[in-house]
Amino acid sequence: MKSLFKENGAEAFVGLLVVLLAAWFVLTALQRTGGRGTAGATRVTALFPSAVGVNPGTDVRVAGVKVGSVADQSLDPQSYQVSMTLAIDPKIKIPSDSSAAITSEGLLGGTYVALVPGGSETPLKNGDTILDTQGSIDMMGLIGQFINKSGSSSAPADSGTAAAPAATPAP
Repeated sequence: MKSLFKENGAEAFVGLLVVLLAAWFVLTALQRTGGRGTAGATRVTALFPSAVGVNPGTDVRVAGVKVGSVADQSLDPQSYQVSMTLAIDPKIKIPSDSSAAITSEGLLGGTYVALVPGGSETPLKNGDTILDTQGSIDMMGLIGQFINKSGSSSAPADSGTAAAPAATPAP
């Protein structure tokens, strides 16, 4: 048995490094994506008319800083809006009259939920609902509308009939 470890020690060491590296990668990925969930997070609900690009694990940000993540989303059967549960860091006290909007980092960037703090002295607590929301904008739909409607929004300057040439007097 000792000779087996002496002969294959380098391979065993490399295998151990690969396993440790894989474990580190998985833990880092779970931390960065919010896959583990936030223990003791303040869970609030928000209703959005559209949630294109948002999934559980999507960032929730205030002024560009991550303060939580989307914990769950479902379709509300009464209003046909997306009911989204946001898990917010309990150390961050968000005013109860805050608003939420789904926005993106840029034309090709990722989507996130932006919270805009209100002026209330009372912070959000578990089970509260954010009433002022704005859904996501379908960029591909906007681009398609722009391309399909370009040039047809107003009557053309030339209606297609050529004006008769003006008669020139003979000298």
